[in-house]
Amino acid sequence: MNLKKLTAKEEEIMRLYWEKGPMFVRELLNFYPEPRPHFNTVSTMVRSLEAKGYLAHHSFGNTYQYYPIVSEEDYGRNTIKGAVSRYFENSYLTAVSALVEEEKISLDDLKELIARIENQH
Repeated sequence: MNLKKLTAKEEEIMRLYWEKGPMFVRELLNFYPEPRPHFNTVSTMVRSLEAKGYLAHHSFGNTYQYYPIVSEEDYGRNTIKGAVSRYFENSYLTAVSALVEEEKISLDDLKELIARIENQH
């Protein structure tokens, strides 16, 4: 799956769709704190997400209810894949080594992960 990169604001909108499910843009606005962004601004971002293949819509007269067509899990996997490609020369081993060196993951956690993978196979 080759997804287009999202801006921070687009990712924020997608998180709301993943959490809340199908919504009209007016409903989406209710989840923003005051002062809320303008309807047209959010509507433009939602249409952009649809053009990028993240959302689709059902028509209700002249209004649309949008819903996610990319799961949060697929987005996360794609984001990790992109980061490994961009920052670790496409080497997952280098990426995991960096996590261990930065103490973001312990050796015990790594051993537990290896055991889990071995048990799955």
